[in-house]
Amino acid sequence: MSEKRMLIVDAELVKKVDDNRGDMGQSEFINFLIETQLKEKEESKKQGGVTREEFHQFQEGTKELLRNFLEFFISYGLELGKQPGDNEFEQLAQKLQSLGGSVKVKSA
Repeated sequence: MSEKRMLIVDAELVKKVDDNRGDMGQSEFINFLIETQLKEKEESKKQGGVTREEFHQFQEGTKELLRNFLEFFISYGLELGKQPGDNEFEQLAQKLQSLGGSVKVKSA
């Protein structure tokens, strides 16, 4: 037989356990709840879903990639001596600023 320990919990929690455990003992019911919760956690990871944190990291990475691409596009065009139209340059500069980057323009 396994070693027994005492767990001190709130009276309300004991009442919830007793109200919902049916024919199971308190220990069995608590073990069942823990095992069920752990299984659900493992299954949700296997389903290929992403966490909020993972999605946020992906979103930030995508913004960084787009910002780097726009910075490259602007600087490459300026190095070739092509001066974009005022409207075009302003749109790109605004897009970069909205992505959290700063526009680095080389003066000719």
